[in-house]
Amino acid sequence: MVTAEIADKLFVGDSHPLALISGPCVIESEDFSLKMAEEIKKICDRLNISYIFKSSFDKANRTSINSFRGPTFDEGLETLQKIKEKVGVPILTDIHESHQAATVAEVADVLQIPAFLCRQTDLLLAAAATDRAINVKKGQFLAPWDMKNVVKKLEEGGAKNILLTERGTSFGYNALVVDFRSLPQMRALGYPVVFDATHSVQMPGGQGTKSGGQREFVPYLAKAATAVGIDALFMEVHENPEVALSDGPNMVPLAELEGILKQILIIREGLAN
Repeated sequence: MVTAEIADKLFVGDSHPLALISGPCVIESEDFSLKMAEEIKKICDRLNISYIFKSSFDKANRTSINSFRGPTFDEGLETLQKIKEKVGVPILTDIHESHQAATVAEVADVLQIPAFLCRQTDLLLAAAATDRAINVKKGQFLAPWDMKNVVKKLEEGGAKNILLTERGTSFGYNALVVDFRSLPQMRALGYPVVFDATHSVQMPGGQGTKSGGQREFVPYLAKAATAVGIDALFMEVHENPEVALSDGPNMVPLAELEGILKQILIIREGLAN
């Protein structure tokens, strides 16, 4: 069985419902984050999709030093804790430095390792030591089979519940391309796979001092990945991406989310039959 326990009674993998990892790219404010979590949860409840809220307390890898990174560390964790309590959903958020792991694990159910940092041994071991589930994004520079070394580090650190995420591979400058062979290749490592449909259409640094994106292609890539086979779908969602403080060009508008998910579920149902 290829499964991971994300939170109490919430499993991702074989025979379990599709999981959606979703929320605004970064915590823009407490009220807005709560609103988005509530609205996305309503959609997931209607569609019988397991929901994990995602938002970052710090975007430490923004293109420009002047870009919005998020609230302070403590304020960000307080917001995530309130969402967890008030909305009743598991929390996923990024960590960028080893010393953050233990503190963030007091709030988050899933620690996410950013793609740029997926080979950082000390960061992986610190995350593994928390006994939380871990979602690792495959680096844009890595072949899918090279993720075996990432998995080995986590296993050596004691991690048992691991998710592996495809988010596109560098294709020249300011462009990403998805090789869908990576999904079964990474799943063969023994852990559930996630497809990050929004960062796969990102154009890193494509607007000079910030990244661009082509959100119009998110539904197509999400459906293609579902047809290949995924255990969870990662999509950053915003009420109005045009005014988002981070990753607006590649985020899905909230009003379009339910329609996309319904198409995804039709494909999954067809595969099951």
